[in-house]
Amino acid sequence: MAPSLALSTAEKLRKDGNTYFKKDRFAAAIDAYTEAITLCPNVPVYWTNRALCHRKRNDWTKVEEDSRKAIQLDHNSVKGNYMLGLALLQKQEYAEGVKALERALDLGRGANPEGYMVEEIWQELSKAKYMEWEDTSSKRSWELQNLKEDCETALKEKHDALQVEGFLDEVATTYMKQLEALGRVFEKAAEADTPSEVPDYLCCKITLDIFRDPVITPSGVTYERSVIRHHLEKVGKFDPITREPLDQSELIPNFAIKEAVQAYIQQHGWAYGT
Repeated sequence: MAPSLALSTAEKLRKDGNTYFKKDRFAAAIDAYTEAITLCPNVPVYWTNRALCHRKRNDWTKVEEDSRKAIQLDHNSVKGNYMLGLALLQKQEYAEGVKALERALDLGRGANPEGYMVEEIWQELSKAKYMEWEDTSSKRSWELQNLKEDCETALKEKHDALQVEGFLDEVATTYMKQLEALGRVFEKAAEADTPSEVPDYLCCKITLDIFRDPVITPSGVTYERSVIRHHLEKVGKFDPITREPLDQSELIPNFAIKEAVQAYIQQHGWAYGT
């Protein structure tokens, strides 16, 4: 078959696949995309479309295979990196899954900052980061608990040995102080894994959620980019807090706050759950 005819036939099959997909006929959609791939195996969108069908059927092994092929053909494939990340998370490969989702988010923001995919990817990335933190936190808590129990046992053995020697009152007082000090040490060690309130300066003044993509206005107020842009488009061209006139072109990325957020959530992974 001539290349031009193969491509036109493959495109028709892609459109047929899209129609089947919208009707939740995923098996038929997979067949259509597979035929398109057979005709034109170097077109990334055929692979990502089929991966999406596999995702709907929870066939994560095939999602990973098709996503990797799409990325091999186009390293900048947003959907390819996105679905690869989701597939890796299903395998509990959190670090690699997060890395793929972060790349998908960066590519998505570069291609279409306001697109639905950016928000969807961010939501999945937040869940992934939280899962990663939860997994690490559980292991760390278990290790800390074991270490604390070992330390308490050692203190108890020392206390019992000294009791035999007859220093009852002094030994009891020292023992209690040491137990209290030990408790404070381990309580301090567990602080980073204990959810609390996110500092106000790291949260958007409108949504009260932790910043993702903060921008600052000429008035000096920082907002979440998508939120302030929505305000300017739907409510009016003014700063919602200072009421000063404001245009989208005046919004400047607040890199200092963005770095502060990143530093905070690196130390307090539970914040992704907020």
